[in-house]
Amino acid sequence: MGKIVQIRSDIVMVDVGYKTEGKVSASELQDDDGNITVSLGDEIEVVVERKNEENLILSRNKAVKVKVWNDVKTACDTNCTIQGNIIERVKGGFSVDIGIPAFLPGSQVDIHPVKDYDQYLGQKLDFQVLKYDKKRNNVVLSRKTVLDYERQEEKEKTLSSIEEGSIVEGIVKNITDYGLFIDLGGIDGLLHVTDISWGRIKHPSESFSRGDNLTVKILAFDREKERVSLGLKQLTDNPWDNIVGRYSVGTTVEGKVVNIMDYGAFIELEPGVEGLVHISEMFWTKKMKHPSKILSIGDMITIKILDINPETKRISLGLKQTTQNPWVSLKEKYPAGSIVKGSVRNITDFGIFVGIEDEIDGLIHVSDISWRKRVKHPAELYKKGDEIEAVVLNVDVENEKFSLGIKQLEKDPWEELSVKYNVGSTISGRVTNVTDFGVFVEVEEGIEGLVHVSELSRDRINSAKELYAIDDTVTAVIKNIDSKNRKLGLSIKDYETSSEKSSLNHYIGNNEKVSSNLGKALADLKLDDL
Repeated sequence: MGKIVQIRSDIVMVDVGYKTEGKVSASELQDDDGNITVSLGDEIEVVVERKNEENLILSRNKAVKVKVWNDVKTACDTNCTIQGNIIERVKGGFSVDIGIPAFLPGSQVDIHPVKDYDQYLGQKLDFQVLKYDKKRNNVVLSRKTVLDYERQEEKEKTLSSIEEGSIVEGIVKNITDYGLFIDLGGIDGLLHVTDISWGRIKHPSESFSRGDNLTVKILAFDREKERVSLGLKQLTDNPWDNIVGRYSVGTTVEGKVVNIMDYGAFIELEPGVEGLVHISEMFWTKKMKHPSKILSIGDMITIKILDINPETKRISLGLKQTTQNPWVSLKEKYPAGSIVKGSVRNITDFGIFVGIEDEIDGLIHVSDISWRKRVKHPAELYKKGDEIEAVVLNVDVENEKFSLGIKQLEKDPWEELSVKYNVGSTISGRVTNVTDFGVFVEVEEGIEGLVHVSELSRDRINSAKELYAIDDTVTAVIKNIDSKNRKLGLSIKDYETSSEKSSLNHYIGNNEKVSSNLGKALADLKLDDL
């Protein structure tokens, strides 16, 4: 150690206790601007480079280097830190000034992956000496080991203080699709995306950034595995807890479309409270293939609350209920029995759809097309665009069905049949079908009667096919008429029996007439004539 006793422009005189004062080159005690950095009376460390009785040459720089190497050795041997200034980027890392140049590998800069290395330039930090070689003037430093040690100390402190249910502060360390990793101080906790908000969150990065300070709640803590589950939404009340008090069935509210599916749209009534508008509850008459045809995410719409279930956290909403039901107006406009006109919009196996209103079609079922004809498919008689007239059969508001009929434009031939014919009357017709149990006979267009096998003949037969074939003409007696169930019972056997009786009566009548005439002639005959 020496004491500065004189400062000149080229040298600084230092008393080190020798017979003569030592000389230190002024350049070794100047800053970058050339200014002397010491004052008279200051004590500094120096190294004796050479000496004789008249001159004592000292070096401040060599003394600094000797001290630095001693500090490096001590730091490496005792795992203590040494301070240095990161001065520039070099291949594979940084050059650090610790009194002598030292190397800091890029992998030893931080405990986390580094994207921007330039942020460290000019920083004065603490380092640990990994290794050194004085002969080669080589020192390798690490900042990562210093941070690891600090983090471990902080981690132990954090682990000893946290517990489930406690409120803690943390810093957003990393952001993923499924949540945020929060640095609680030496230990990371996971804030899952489902625990961020009571409302819907697409991606955590939309609301948070790395480095954000957050206050969170400890939901679960596994001390052995060092796993911490965090919650942010748990710091506020669950919006479903008092849902019935804020919303009532039947009321109309506004909401935002937050998701669209094939079966409907989800509407956010408030953060954390969503309801579903099923596709069937969107419009009274429009038949949509997909809700996205009329709704977009972010739309604000007016809807009606149809049902609330706090237990399952489900709210059913209706969009069509906010407009007038056209089916009610339709029922008032077209009472049963009224006649309407419209064009055929669609033809199916089971009937015809006829456009009556702009968005409401009436259905004419295949069974209501004709009284008399058997219609296998409506396309046999109609095509799209045909203008037809029909009778309103029913308007079912609840099930949204509009039933029409064409055959009802005419009188039911079965009702007229019971007026035209009586039981016991004789009727003729064409055989349309022959089965084992009998023969079907068409007596009028669209009206068939059945001659049961037991009514075909007085003789015992096994099958009707023994006597009749299709298109044969037969005459029979009407045994019964059931207009309600559209059944006509016929008997050829009774007709034959009645015909025989009629012939016999006619024969007997003729014989009686002959006998009567003969008796009269004999009576008129005079005896004289004999």
